Amino acid sequence: MSEDRTTWHPGEIVPASGIYECDCGGGHHWSTDVQGHRFPPLPSGCTGTAWSLRTRAHPDA
Repeated sequence: MSEDRTTWHPGEIVPASGIYECDCGGGHHWSTDVQGHRFPPLPSGCTGTAWSLRTRAHPDA
Protein backbone atom coordinates (compact mmCIF):
# COMPACT_ATOMS: atom_id res chain seq x y z
CA MET A 1 0.00 0.00 0.00
CA SER A 2 1.29 3.45 -0.85
CA GLU A 3 2.25 5.15 2.40
CA ASP A 4 1.79 8.69 1.04
CA ARG A 5 -1.87 8.29 -0.03
CA THR A 6 -4.62 8.60 2.52
CA THR A 7 -7.75 8.68 0.32
CA TRP A 8 -8.99 6.83 -2.75
CA HIS A 9 -11.88 7.68 -5.05
CA PRO A 10 -14.75 5.40 -6.05
CA GLY A 11 -13.66 3.11 -8.89
CA GLU A 12 -9.97 3.08 -7.91
CA ILE A 13 -8.26 -0.20 -6.94
CA VAL A 14 -8.36 -1.01 -3.22
CA PRO A 15 -4.71 -1.01 -2.00
CA ALA A 16 -5.27 -3.06 1.19
CA SER A 17 -8.19 -5.06 2.55
CA GLY A 18 -9.98 -3.36 5.41
CA ILE A 19 -12.73 -1.07 6.56
CA TYR A 20 -12.87 2.29 4.79
CA GLU A 21 -14.76 5.44 5.78
CA CYS A 22 -16.05 8.18 3.50
CA ASP A 23 -14.40 11.58 3.95
CA CYS A 24 -17.61 13.54 4.55
CA GLY A 25 -16.69 13.96 8.22
CA GLY A 26 -19.90 12.46 9.53
CA GLY A 27 -18.34 9.10 10.40
CA HIS A 28 -21.44 7.28 9.27
CA HIS A 29 -20.59 5.72 5.88
CA TRP A 30 -18.36 2.64 5.99
CA SER A 31 -17.32 0.06 3.41
CA THR A 32 -15.50 -3.24 3.86
CA ASP A 33 -13.25 -3.66 0.82
CA VAL A 34 -10.91 -6.36 -0.50
CA GLN A 35 -7.43 -5.64 -1.90
CA GLY A 36 -7.42 -5.66 -5.69
CA HIS A 37 -11.15 -4.94 -6.03
CA ARG A 38 -12.52 -1.50 -6.91
CA PHE A 39 -13.92 0.97 -4.40
CA PRO A 40 -17.72 1.27 -4.55
CA PRO A 41 -19.57 4.50 -5.21
CA LEU A 42 -20.16 6.65 -2.16
CA PRO A 43 -23.63 6.21 -0.62
CA SER A 44 -26.53 8.23 -1.94
CA GLY A 45 -26.70 11.63 -0.26
CA CYS A 46 -23.09 11.48 0.98
CA THR A 47 -21.25 14.79 0.66
CA GLY A 48 -17.81 13.10 0.65
CA THR A 49 -15.57 12.52 -2.36
CA ALA A 50 -13.28 9.64 -1.32
CA TRP A 51 -12.64 6.64 0.95
CA SER A 52 -9.94 6.47 3.67
CA LEU A 53 -8.68 3.39 5.51
CA ARG A 54 -9.79 3.12 9.14
CA THR A 55 -8.97 -0.51 10.03
CA ARG A 56 -6.68 -2.90 8.12
CA ALA A 57 -8.01 -6.44 7.70
CA HIS A 58 -4.56 -8.02 8.21
CA PRO A 59 -2.40 -5.58 10.22
CA ASP A 60 0.46 -8.10 10.53
CA ALA A 61 0.71 -8.72 6.78
